[in-house]
Amino acid sequence: MATEPVNTVSTPESTPEEEPTIGRLVTDASRDISSLISKEIQLAKSELKVSLKAGGTGVGLFAAAGFLLVLAVIMLSVAIAYFINWNGQGLALHWAFLIVFGFYALLAALLVFVGVRKVKQVRAPERAISQGKEIPRALKGKA
Repeated sequence: MATEPVNTVSTPESTPEEEPTIGRLVTDASRDISSLISKEIQLAKSELKVSLKAGGTGVGLFAAAGFLLVLAVIMLSVAIAYFINWNGQGLALHWAFLIVFGFYALLAALLVFVGVRKVKQVRAPERAISQGKEIPRALKGKA
């Protein structure tokens, strides 16, 4: 049984490690900066979206309170008209209308209270601002 000798000597294909050129470094840096700024903008948008949602809810509650107040004024007007008429037995009709007016006024006050609390939740995109302030330090290599 004859075995053929196997050539174990291989010629290494040595390619010298290429150092990046200045043009490539500038291209990479500009791409990285562009990507960083894009991510910061996305972060700011997501934070603003949460704040705007809370602000929108608060404004909606203010609008509902205003609508209920208009209804309350209508009810008060009708109650005053029936009060002048004063024509009923037992619990007078005008008192019934005044009770409904009071209910609407209390409901409007509750909506204003909740709306103020929602509007106070609106905040600036704090994380995006703080990270944005770190960009110049990172570019200088002080990160």
